[in-house]
Amino acid sequence: MLRRRRAVAPPAPPGEVSIAAMRRRHVRAVVAIEERIFPRPWSAALYLSELAAPKGRAYYVALAGGAVVGYAGAMLVGDEAHVTTIGVAPEWQRRRVGTRLLARLLRDARRAGARSATLEVRMSNTGAQELYRRFGFAPAGIRKNYYAEVGEDALVMWAHDVDSDAYGERLEAIERALAAAQEEAQR
Repeated sequence: MLRRRRAVAPPAPPGEVSIAAMRRRHVRAVVAIEERIFPRPWSAALYLSELAAPKGRAYYVALAGGAVVGYAGAMLVGDEAHVTTIGVAPEWQRRRVGTRLLARLLRDARRAGARSATLEVRMSNTGAQELYRRFGFAPAGIRKNYYAEVGEDALVMWAHDVDSDAYGERLEAIERALAAAQEEAQR
C-alpha cells in the first residue's frame, strides 16, 4: 500500500489572524488540517452536514493571509454548548489561534443562551487541557477508549455558569490579552 507523503509546511509567518464563519469553500482546507493532526479525521461530508444543520451549530475558521490555519465548532442543545471540534495547523500551534477560536465559540454560546459548556479531550493532550482550563473548563470524568483508533481515553471537561457576569469578565480578559498580543506582534 502506498502512503501519501505529507508535505512539511514552512514556518508560519507573523501576521494577523482573523476568525470567520466556516463556509463550504473552507471545508477542503479544514479537512487537510484534520488529516495532519488527527488519526481519524472528520470527513468533508461530515463538515458539510454540520454546516447545513438549520440551527444549533456554530463553526468558524481562523484565517491568516486568506489561508485557513485553524477551525472550531460547537453544538448548542438546550442551555448547553458542546465543543465538537477544534484544530490548528501544526505550524500555527502555540500562536493563540486555538484561543481565538474558543473565545469566539464561547462568546456565541453565551449569546445563544448557553449556561454551561462541555468538551472531550485526549488524556495525553495536556496543552489543549491547559487552554480549556484558562476558559474555566474543569475535569468532570473520563470516557474510556473514546478515541478507539488509538486506544486512548477522553477527559470530559465542563465550564459551568458561562452565562454569568464573572464568566463574561473572564472572556473579556482573554480577549484583551489576545488584542494586546496582536498589537505587540505588529510592532
